[in-house]
Amino acid sequence: MNIIREEKRVLRLTYLLVMALFFNVAIITPTINNNAVIIGAIICGLMAYAHFVIRRFYPDGDKFLLLFANILAVIGIAMIYRLDLPLRGGTFIADGVTTNLAVKQVLFFALGMIGFILIVVIVPDLKRFNKYKYLYLVVTIIFMAMGTFLGEETYGAKNWVNIAGFGFQPSEFGKIALVAYLASALRDYEKPSKFWIRVASRIGIKNEKYYSLISLVEPALVMGVSLLFMLAQTDLGSALIFFAIALTMLYIATSKKKYVIIALLLFAVGGTIGYFLFYHVRVRVMIWRNPWEYGYDQGLQLVQSLIAISSGGLFGVGLGSGFPNYIPVVESDFIFAAICEELGILTGFAIIIFNFLLFYRCIRAALYTKDKFSRLLVVGYSTMLVAQTLVIIGGVTGAIPLTGITLPFVSYGGSSMLISYFALGIIQKISEESNSYE
Repeated sequence: MNIIREEKRVLRLTYLLVMALFFNVAIITPTINNNAVIIGAIICGLMAYAHFVIRRFYPDGDKFLLLFANILAVIGIAMIYRLDLPLRGGTFIADGVTTNLAVKQVLFFALGMIGFILIVVIVPDLKRFNKYKYLYLVVTIIFMAMGTFLGEETYGAKNWVNIAGFGFQPSEFGKIALVAYLASALRDYEKPSKFWIRVASRIGIKNEKYYSLISLVEPALVMGVSLLFMLAQTDLGSALIFFAIALTMLYIATSKKKYVIIALLLFAVGGTIGYFLFYHVRVRVMIWRNPWEYGYDQGLQLVQSLIAISSGGLFGVGLGSGFPNYIPVVESDFIFAAICEELGILTGFAIIIFNFLLFYRCIRAALYTKDKFSRLLVVGYSTMLVAQTLVIIGGVTGAIPLTGITLPFVSYGGSSMLISYFALGIIQKISEESNSYE
């Protein structure tokens, strides 16, 4: 009962957060912005309905997963709505242009919530899905290759595909399939397939003590091909996230430090080769080392981001009083900088804390589940979310070279929002199943 009270308390506080943010967004224009109030009401309605369904019909799982994700999404949608308003330094620009990005983001948020609920309600026991390893493999390779052959170059990376007027990032969907494949493959660690046993026999490896190593050959090849596709697309952020996912899942599946060390060395070699092969990679590193030298061209984003974060201070300059639109692509890649400028670095810390609380609750589900496939799925998707958060915040603040990915649940983007809620839905489903054992 204490947990239910805590859930309701967090939900009520989330409603207050929605009202506070969207009330402030509504009054920063010369006239009351009714659309902001309507969007706030819609978000509250969606959150209330989702929580009711999950709590009423599926009471066993961890409801804080959805609550923490929704808090992040609320902050993101409110900031996107503010960025879409023609405001500069608190001054309203009458002839400014709006693009209704917040309306689109609310639609993606609603679709993500629907997907989350459908996964929990419709999808059967996830343990049954471990047998579709080669289906996951094929889907992974298709999505990883799609950007290389069909992608359009955007800000130096060839990772966007447009089909029938619908644009999306194939690597976002590839992450879901990749984690499922690795979970299915690593579940059978030390039990290689007959095909790989025959291959090993033909090259003179017949001793069963090498079975553990043989079982890792196929996952290693799939990861290598995926990373090569990302390098070909100069999509550094996705490559880094894929590697973090694979490394974490490898260690959880094998508990062997030597594999982790070997993987790190191979990644370092690959990164060095990529640095010398691709000019785009070298530019990102040069900007990271000294952004001010390139502040009027290639380093403009990072320089403006650092200025925005520093000018916001602890408490921010206030919604509508900053100049976040000076940062190119601020609504997606650099929304963290906009939040820090207008809502303060403390709000930025709060976003990091909520991400780690979400990660903790996800890993908690992995600890309680008895099925190895389900455990690896949770670890993979949890790592995907937290690694993406660390990589983009590190890039925006200049801690690591900029990679150009989205902040999960917060940044503008349909692909990112849908995939994040899809992954969270799978974790929620496993949480339901693991708690049902107790």
